[in-house]
Amino acid sequence: MDFTQLPDLALRQSGAGVVYANDEFFAEKENLLNPGRAKFASHTFGHKGQIYDGWETRRRRNEPGNDFAIIRLGQPGIIKGVNIDTGNFTGNYPPHASVEAAAFDHIPTISELLATTWTTVLDKAELAGDSENLFTITSDKRWTHVRLTMHPDGGIARFRVFGTPVPDPAWVAACGPTNLAALDNGAEFLGSSDDFYSSAKNTLQAGDPKNQGDGWENQRRRGEGNDYFVVRLSAPGTINALEIDTTHFKGNPPAEVMVTGGSAEALMKAPGSIVLLARTGVQADTPHKFITPCDQVIEAVRLDVFPDGGLGRFRVWGQEVGKA
Repeated sequence: MDFTQLPDLALRQSGAGVVYANDEFFAEKENLLNPGRAKFASHTFGHKGQIYDGWETRRRRNEPGNDFAIIRLGQPGIIKGVNIDTGNFTGNYPPHASVEAAAFDHIPTISELLATTWTTVLDKAELAGDSENLFTITSDKRWTHVRLTMHPDGGIARFRVFGTPVPDPAWVAACGPTNLAALDNGAEFLGSSDDFYSSAKNTLQAGDPKNQGDGWENQRRRGEGNDYFVVRLSAPGTINALEIDTTHFKGNPPAEVMVTGGSAEALMKAPGSIVLLARTGVQADTPHKFITPCDQVIEAVRLDVFPDGGLGRFRVWGQEVGKA
């Protein structure tokens, strides 16, 4: 099979993100995952030069090393091929590129990503300018992250990672069967500490968040305390797992989050006595999944953010009491 017919594991809509680049002086790393081929209009200059729909680094002179970007796959899986698209980069594309991969069983920090040992899946390969450069990958391992390296610098418009998705078996076993916090399933949004920019009710909607406005954004907290919201579950139940998604919140996610359970009335006043997720750090623009088995029957949950910050979606996977 032509590997380009396989799913793009780095699809932005599936939760992929460019989490780090050592340089993005001329054009932002996030453009690598934009949909479609790159667009271009001549003589469109910004304060750093010609504007490109892609990722472009500054010229390396006598500096050793190469420029690279790290991509979190939206669907971890087995990589069968990549497309390193240099569209519209003609005199400023990298002559060569390589791809490495790594696998994590959690959301790694940037420090962890920079310190990990990467496995080469595409050796240094020659690129053509203003072209889709397709390379077959031979690998049978499940990967969660890839590192795209330019040798030594330049611009790449798009990066696609084609392969076979392989879900985390631990998550599949823990998740479900019902999102007890979904408005579509009958959950009730009871209120939040602050809905200045957009309501926390948005986090309970179906589908993935479209932008920051399709999520919860409070104002910047200057005093003491922290922000929170409370949800009455669609039915009392036991909880298996949580999803806390900061997608689109790149400079304004919470530093930490906490989820507790209890009665709806009590949770509106303070965190509950049943701790489903202890205070935990989260990252920007990232879907987080937490396996949090709890066999206590819970009526409502409270999500606290510290001290403030935005979220795209919040899901509570569990089992309604009395239902098989």
